Amino acid sequence: MGIYVNPGNQSFKQAVNSPIYVDKSPLIHYINGILNTQRKNMCVSRPRRFGKSMAADMLVAYYSKGCDSSSLFAGKQATEAVSFATHLNQHNVIRFDVQQFLFHESHLNIFINKIQDMIIEELREEFGDCFKADEYGLPGVLKQIYTRTGEGFVFIIDEWDCVFRLAKEQEGVQKNYLDFLRGLFKGAEYVELAYMTGILPIKKYGEHSALNLFDEYSVTDPKNLSEYFGFTEKETREQCAEHGVDFTEIKKWYDGYQLEDSHIYNPKSVVDVLTWKKFKSYWTGTETYEALKVYIERNFDGLREAVIQMLAGGQCQIDPTTFQNDMTTFHTKDDVLTLLLHLGYLTYDERTGRVFIPNQEISQEFMRAIKVGGWGNLMEVLNRSEELLKSTWDMDAEAVAAGVAEARKDMSSILSYNNENSLACALYAAYSSAQAYYMKPIRELPSGRGFADVVYLPLRNTDRPALLIELKWNQSAKSAIQQIKDKQYADWIKDYTGDILLVAINYDKKTDSHECVIEKYVGGMGNRTIHFGHGKPMRNKQWVK
Repeated sequence: MGIYVNPGNQSFKQAVNSPIYVDKSPLIHYINGILNTQRKNMCVSRPRRFGKSMAADMLVAYYSKGCDSSSLFAGKQATEAVSFATHLNQHNVIRFDVQQFLFHESHLNIFINKIQDMIIEELREEFGDCFKADEYGLPGVLKQIYTRTGEGFVFIIDEWDCVFRLAKEQEGVQKNYLDFLRGLFKGAEYVELAYMTGILPIKKYGEHSALNLFDEYSVTDPKNLSEYFGFTEKETREQCAEHGVDFTEIKKWYDGYQLEDSHIYNPKSVVDVLTWKKFKSYWTGTETYEALKVYIERNFDGLREAVIQMLAGGQCQIDPTTFQNDMTTFHTKDDVLTLLLHLGYLTYDERTGRVFIPNQEISQEFMRAIKVGGWGNLMEVLNRSEELLKSTWDMDAEAVAAGVAEARKDMSSILSYNNENSLACALYAAYSSAQAYYMKPIRELPSGRGFADVVYLPLRNTDRPALLIELKWNQSAKSAIQQIKDKQYADWIKDYTGDILLVAINYDKKTDSHECVIEKYVGGMGNRTIHFGHGKPMRNKQWVK
């Protein structure tokens, strides 16, 4: 048993013996299926503290010849698979954590040689004198061992990407590292499995991966590994029941990461709140908000608007394919938002191509970042939001117009207020408190014969009206209300049985003023009753003039 070659199972044993342990061993069945196949090279990227290292420790304990892990896996789900016994502790494993060789920037020029030297030294102890160290380094040694013994290797590499996080601006160091990995794995018969984990996917140059021999399992394309990194909703609910913690509150604080059809919870945060019984930000305590602050202050058109929209519970369309998978190459706001996605500050709905802030824990981190950034009086706008929302429910159109105008004024240093999109951005901030009562706001909801600008649908068991908002620029609030009627925007939510408020807001650039009209559409299927202010109701989808 060595440190790097055929290591033991102590790390996995500590995980299994912990008070809170969630069985992720079915991952073993999937990996056994790609062992010694053309799909044997895989790179799993997830945010920090999402269980990547624990999964790596589990695979070491399972495959390594350096230990006997039969008792550790007793009763685990993986033992039900036919392939489990075939590979249990039957493989040569080479495991290393790149970060352990890079705990200081001065190591960047020597870490590759150190990795090779340490592994070759242990290979000598394991395989004796069946190889000679030469100019080809570790790949040359492994090829000799395979040729003379017929024995291959399972490689498990943790924190593979820390080079790109530590040597952000040093392209030469990055290139040498990628060349090392390419030489180690490309076309190598001695490789039975290459399993790498990190925060970032594999570096790209243009449209192409620098290591195109690897299959990527990322937050934007998890393939079929969604449930193995992070806690699923079912697992979280079970742990809450066992430890006596309110699942509803945990869902509000820590739910929201979407991977395919799965809702994933940050395991670090869930374990800590189950242990300490206090709801607060745990995962973000492992990172500094300064990192978030640096990226959201990038000067890209539309980035601040996107952040404001997401702070208010909205979503932002992005194209993650242009991101180069590093910490420095940014051409658009989409590249910055994609980095934040991989870092865990955002989550991604693959079906819609939209990103959003996943939960209250992360929302607090954004709030901390903008408090010390150049974000004008945004915090004041957010703090006044509850008052504006109550004015909307009271159908006080003058107060709503004044509230939106005040929000626009306070955000003038952030937004270039020159179109409907800027008006929508100010609106999102002004209505940020709606998150307590409504689902995430929907932008351009397909309704009737057109698109409503913004729609807020109430949370289940919340006695609040739906809000259907139409925005106009240099027109009139009256024309906005008429458009809602003519294009039957309310038809999309016709099955919603509660009240619906129709809110029209116009900004007149010439007079630098806002106006608002609010009408009430009383819900229910079949005939509906519509009110304008306190006017006389009419039926059969007629509108009070």
